[in-house]
Amino acid sequence: MSAPDATQPVAGLPELVSLQVGLDGPVAEVRLLGPGKGNAMGPDFWRELPQVFAALDADPRVRAVVLTGSGKHFSYGLDLPAMMGSWAPLLAGDALAGPRTEFHGEVRRLQDAVSSIAACRKPVIAAVSGWCIGGGVDVITAADVRLASADAKFSVREVKVAIVADIGSLQRLGSIIGEGHVRELALTGKDVDAARAERIGLVNEVYPDQDTLLAKARELAAEIADNPPLVVQGTKQVLAANTERQVAEGLRYVAAWNSAFLPSKDLQEAIQAFLERRAPEFKGE
Repeated sequence: MSAPDATQPVAGLPELVSLQVGLDGPVAEVRLLGPGKGNAMGPDFWRELPQVFAALDADPRVRAVVLTGSGKHFSYGLDLPAMMGSWAPLLAGDALAGPRTEFHGEVRRLQDAVSSIAACRKPVIAAVSGWCIGGGVDVITAADVRLASADAKFSVREVKVAIVADIGSLQRLGSIIGEGHVRELALTGKDVDAARAERIGLVNEVYPDQDTLLAKARELAAEIADNPPLVVQGTKQVLAANTERQVAEGLRYVAAWNSAFLPSKDLQEAIQAFLERRAPEFKGE
């Protein structure tokens, strides 16, 4: 799969670690790089994502954006070991208001990073191959259109690690796939293949392989870019008005919820099991 054309840099961007950005005519391409395995989302990603989409929003040359992963996968989701430092004060014993307030701010920061995709006035097409787990689903639900290759697999997996998903999936998926499907995926944490993702409307189209997927995503972005740019931006903003208040209220609520209720023996067990590569044993404590 060819890399984005980096000969046309996007204005206003610092040197990036977790994302690669290129511009081919009016279409920008953003690629997740990791550096964690499977493009896992660590501190660099959460810092750089809003910087990138603010720059794309501000660059008048950009009329559409393709968002994809590098390598075989879109993203394994949150890089748990890399992000644990911000959680440690909350999980250390009986956390009082200070650690809970700091954690609440951290959740809101991650939410805002993902919301920068939805807030970008330029339409965003997510092209998904391989695994798209947890935070990966948060990211693609903030995009305008989702496409997949036949090997794509999706999972709202937070429940499996004793966490209420809090970065956007629970707030945005309902308007994409409907409440029944959201509840099934979020309450089970099950994996969904590309064929079912297409059936329930999570993705618009499924293509046979990664190269075809990216070519089709670029074609769709170019088709959008051919339309009057201010009208395209206005259409995206008017469509967003249908759900943005509900999404914003849901994000505020879940940030407060997790700041109050996230610490648990089950979460500690989930983390320990993850580090020890074994199945967790949850006890509702």
